[in-house]
Amino acid sequence: MSTALRIAHGAFGRVALLDMDESLVRHAHPHCHVLLKVEGADTQFVVGDAVYPLTDDTAVLVNGWQPHSYVHNPERPRTVILALYIEPEWLTAFRPGWAASGAPGFFSHPSGDVSPHIRNLAMNLAADMVARPEARAAHEALLSDLMIAVIERFTPWRSFPASIREMSARGGDWRIRKAAASMRSEAGRDAALDSFARDAGLSRSHFFRLFEASVGVPPKVYLNVVRMEKAVDAVLNRSVNISEISHQLGFAEPAHFTRFFRNHSGVSPREFRNVSRLAS
Repeated sequence: MSTALRIAHGAFGRVALLDMDESLVRHAHPHCHVLLKVEGADTQFVVGDAVYPLTDDTAVLVNGWQPHSYVHNPERPRTVILALYIEPEWLTAFRPGWAASGAPGFFSHPSGDVSPHIRNLAMNLAADMVARPEARAAHEALLSDLMIAVIERFTPWRSFPASIREMSARGGDWRIRKAAASMRSEAGRDAALDSFARDAGLSRSHFFRLFEASVGVPPKVYLNVVRMEKAVDAVLNRSVNISEISHQLGFAEPAHFTRFFRNHSGVSPREFRNVSRLAS
């Protein structure tokens, strides 16, 4: 069973040090998502429709809203992974153009060779999170150096102000924007995706095609992202019990919520909460 060794969270987003021996379902994040191997067996992720290795020398780089999954080989040993979920707004303190870090295409390729400098920063951050879980300022300083090194190595970031203008001009279909807003505001609504299609005045097949073309992910993945981010926020920042969070997010049983959370994060919501509190 996969375990969380440490979890840190703050304005930067969150950083999880995960000891993995289970696969994760296909999912997405609204963050700039970077995966670095710390120790254990080499492993792999599926990003989009292709498989990319995660090794001592190779990172996996996932753009915001890009579907991906973790594929664990049960015949191989566990892998300790440093998983970064970074808020685009936090990165603007370093470069205004890095506001696009949550947008498609920020990382030009889902895999890249790790420099000795990046490897050293990742190992230092992982070791300090384990040794000093309460040293939040030090962890954020290490994370800042690591993300600057990653972005400068793996992205064409100087071109991104133009990409932001293009994204703003595109806008997307107003019916899909309305449906996405409904999903965000009604994450606990016990409704099939067909109901969002009806509310948008579209057939199911047209809604699915138009949603993925406009947003970049299928509506089911988008709704799961919204539910997962709301779940993480509640687990980290609210004192209510897990059963109450499960109910508020529309799960029929707490066990269903726990399975959903584990399938997306690798650990149960209770473990996620307990480990994150080590840094408080």
